[in-house]
Amino acid sequence: MLNPEILKELTTLKMPYGKYKGVLICNLPEPYLVWYHSKGFPQGKLGMLLHTIYEIKLNGLEYLLDPLKKGKF
Repeated sequence: MLNPEILKELTTLKMPYGKYKGVLICNLPEPYLVWYHSKGFPQGKLGMLLHTIYEIKLNGLEYLLDPLKKGKF
């Protein structure tokens, strides 16, 4: 089961670098996440968050983040 704090971070933290710098992690486009999946996610917390959002999008579970995006947490 996912930690609610991790889900909250997906909707509040922004990509710190690269083409999508400043974009909320939950709003990163799927092709970008697929690219990271094939290349390898970075180490540490950012890598864990990118892998988590990749799995959420891969499995069609984005709706789980809707209440968090609306600030209802």
